[in-house]
Parts: sequence; structure tokens; C-alpha cells
Amino acid sequence: MKNEAVKNGVIFPAGPKNDAYAKYFVGQSYLQGLVSDPEVNVGVGNVTFEPGCRNNWHIHHDGFQILLVTGGEGWYQEEGQPARHLTAGDVVVTHDGVKHWHGATKDSWFAHVAITAGTPEWLEAVSDEQYKAVEEGK
Repeated sequence: MKNEAVKNGVIFPAGPKNDAYAKYFVGQSYLQGLVSDPEVNVGVGNVTFEPGCRNNWHIHHDGFQILLVTGGEGWYQEEGQPARHLTAGDVVVTHDGVKHWHGATKDSWFAHVAITAGTPEWLEAVSDEQYKAVEEGK
């Protein structure tokens, strides 16, 4: 289940192109909001990445991010740490203030549910060189 099933939505729909956050991604991603209750102060969305797509380095301030991987293959990396290869069923917890990025492997679609609290600070893109080094270290 590396591509077609992930592309079409494994559990939740892939959603429309993620135009609102496109400037914070290298490649194409899709975003389907899953919770829209104004009384719930946590964002919950299904994020789907085309092969090779990844988000920029970023930090969550006064909050956290939990990723529930639902399909495909991807990467998660915290600054100063080796990248972690992700597949369906993996769970990632990013604590407040930790600089990190996540995205698809070069040859697989990737989907996760992101549960996010706090304010994101978007930083520099993961360069092609950084991404290639992660892929080659696989």
C-alpha cells in the first residue's frame, strides 16, 4: 500500500491540494481537516504527501504535534537527530519547541493524521541535499 491506496485516501480522504500551506512545503501535499469544532483548541487533519514531498523545518510553540501514520512511507527528523523511517501504524510525538520536519520518501505517497496544539513557526525548507542524504542513508 505504497501509492495508489494512499493517494486515494487510506482511512480519511486525502482532501484538496494544500494551497494554504504550500509555501511551507517542497512538492505537493493535500490537507483534509477532520475536526472543526471551535471549542476544541487542537487541530486535527489528514495530511497526504506525494512522493518526495516534505514540509519545511518547523517548531510548535506552546503546544505539541502527534502524527499517526496511516499509509505509505515517510520520514520524520528532529534537528541534530537521524531521520526516522515511518510506515503505517507508527506514532510520532513532537514536544514543544522541537525543530523538525516530516514528509514522504522519494518513491512513495505518505499519509498521516496530524494532531496539533500551539502555534507553528515555519522555518527554512529541507534542502534537496538534506533530503537526498536522508534517502541515501535509508
